[in-house]
Amino acid sequence: MAITVEKPGTDGLDEAVAALREWQSDGVAWQLHPGDLGWYWRKGADATAEAVRIWRRDGRILAVGFLDGADLLRLTTAPDVRRDEELTRQLAEDVATPERGVLPEGKVFVEAPMDALLQDLLPGHGWHVDEEEPWTPLSLDLTEPVKAPDLRIETVGADLAAEWAEVIGTAFNGSTFTAETWRTLASGTAYADARCLLGYDDHGAAVAAVAVWSAGVGKPGLLEPMGVHRDQRGHGYGRAITVAAAAALQELGSSSATVNTPSSNVAAVTTYKSGGFQPWAETRDLTRDA
Repeated sequence: MAITVEKPGTDGLDEAVAALREWQSDGVAWQLHPGDLGWYWRKGADATAEAVRIWRRDGRILAVGFLDGADLLRLTTAPDVRRDEELTRQLAEDVATPERGVLPEGKVFVEAPMDALLQDLLPGHGWHVDEEEPWTPLSLDLTEPVKAPDLRIETVGADLAAEWAEVIGTAFNGSTFTAETWRTLASGTAYADARCLLGYDDHGAAVAAVAVWSAGVGKPGLLEPMGVHRDQRGHGYGRAITVAAAAALQELGSSSATVNTPSSNVAAVTTYKSGGFQPWAETRDLTRDA
């Protein structure tokens, strides 16, 4: 059977999220997670569907891609076809041919699991490893109990959406996150297995926020995003909310807590390490120059 690529439409997002949940494994340093789609869902279901690509063979989903911006395709596959030659050739052709509606012309990037055959096939065909922006994946094994942090933690519902949005908004320059954005985020399919948390200082001020995304019992969970209020940095709140996130994922049945951050963001890498997360070897995207 021929392999086809498609946009799922909003009706197909549930199927894409379900496939990503099924494919998560602790044996992979980093791969596209259902929580990545969940966080993007803040832009709405239509925008999320527009950013997703699905590859099928004989009706079965083999690969899911996510356009995290116009020039970056984040891609993963079912574990048993990660070295499938037919699929890899099809993926390579589709990402290299703008007319197929996956990536545009010009300088573009592809993120794929480091053990995927695509990592071997694309280089030398106009693509190369991006040496400018390495990423550091980190993970925390959740088989042992996680000690609760010394910080009051609240699980966010609609009543705390504005506070969560304020902390996230101050933590990231240029953020336009609002309480309405949170409600859109929480309406998404992936949020069924997710939680947003707020951390409060001794004076009752919201100082740190995080979202955690479960992929199901026995699967790695994801932190995305995590931030500390810009006026409250330097007090250990990043470490505390990171530990709280790990504890929440443990309650949800996750086997591990994972996060991925640019290696250049030394403060973030240090924060995650202070919370017990262990770094994996750096990963790099594949890129094609303009």
